[in-house]
Amino acid sequence: MLNFIPSIDRYIFRLVIVPMLGVFALAASLLLLEKMLRLFDFVAVEGGPIGVVFKMLGALVPEYASLAIPLGLLLGTLFAFRKLATSSELDTMRGVGLSYWRLLRVPYVLTAILVGVNIALVFYIQPLSRYYYEQMEYELRSGALGASIKVGEFTTLADRMALRIEKSEDEGQRLVGIFARVSNSEGQVLSISAREGSFLATTDDPDTIILRLTEGTIVQDTGSDTPRVLSFSRHDLPIDLPAIEEFRARGEGSREYILPELLRIGWADGSATQEQRDETQAAFNYRTVEIVMMWLMPLLAVSLAIPPKRSTSALGVFVSIVMVVSYHKINQYGEDIASLGRIDPIIALWGPFVIFAAIILFMFHRTAYVPGGQPLGALERVFGKLGKQIGKLFGRRKPKSLMADHHADTVDTATAPAE
Repeated sequence: MLNFIPSIDRYIFRLVIVPMLGVFALAASLLLLEKMLRLFDFVAVEGGPIGVVFKMLGALVPEYASLAIPLGLLLGTLFAFRKLATSSELDTMRGVGLSYWRLLRVPYVLTAILVGVNIALVFYIQPLSRYYYEQMEYELRSGALGASIKVGEFTTLADRMALRIEKSEDEGQRLVGIFARVSNSEGQVLSISAREGSFLATTDDPDTIILRLTEGTIVQDTGSDTPRVLSFSRHDLPIDLPAIEEFRARGEGSREYILPELLRIGWADGSATQEQRDETQAAFNYRTVEIVMMWLMPLLAVSLAIPPKRSTSALGVFVSIVMVVSYHKINQYGEDIASLGRIDPIIALWGPFVIFAAIILFMFHRTAYVPGGQPLGALERVFGKLGKQIGKLFGRRKPKSLMADHHADTVDTATAPAE
């Protein structure tokens, strides 16, 4: 089925795709795990269900994927060409007339596919998923996601009931040690204590739930000298759920605008304020420049993948990560200052792009067209000398006794007469 694809392209594809997917999965997982710890703490404090953590993480996947895709493309291509270089296969391919542009055919096909995926992510999916994440966070804070009553604390419900629970078992299905204080508009107060209870939903009124209490006492304060005391084996106490305000409409910030909205507010909408135009123009240029930079990732990978001859140095891997992360942070800073109107977005975002692109093209030209050209040659020599000095500093030294014995043996051998 794939016989029409040249074998060299199939081979390079296998070399690129495996590390690319591995780096993508690793980077996205690390970002999600770091966020997961914060979300578990947040949900635990708010008393919400654990399942909402994974829904919120799912809403963050498009945002983290848009960061992991360029890094995966870069390192996947870098590791592929590094393997070709260290195994001398690259020299063989170059010897039979294959240029670097020919060898980059498959990486650029993958780049085109990933650019399309990233366009869909950053301009359409990511703004909507970000709004969904903010909505879940709001509903969790307001109690719309079923936030539980905190055990051991008094909780006010509907401004006329205070409820306290000593212990919760079976994931909230069984409540132990219940005390409730209920007041009405006429000034009467009910103090209710029960051994245990549970919450029940009602089908006729979704805004009311039933707290079913068992084995307890009701003390009714009617304003007279002697309150009424009642004992019960089972009592249903209706509780009015607090009213929850609807979440805001999408579009509070530029991060929630999709591509047509960015274009309309940034350039076409005459009713938009200057602050809104600055913010949306900065967001549009930031997303665009991050996507355009992906086309230069294969060239950067090749430039940093090939170590010096008779060397297996991995300095290029380290430099590539530093360069990409630094460029991303510079773009974030450029978006921030451009959204404040302090500098034009073209200068703040496309200026660093031109500089970064010029560095990459220079490095690739030196690698592809200068015989023996090494973009990191000077840096490799510096790190090589530094590594030798560190090796001497921490290297194992022979004990003085062994050194003395070795010196004595050397002297005896040198002074012994020839037979």
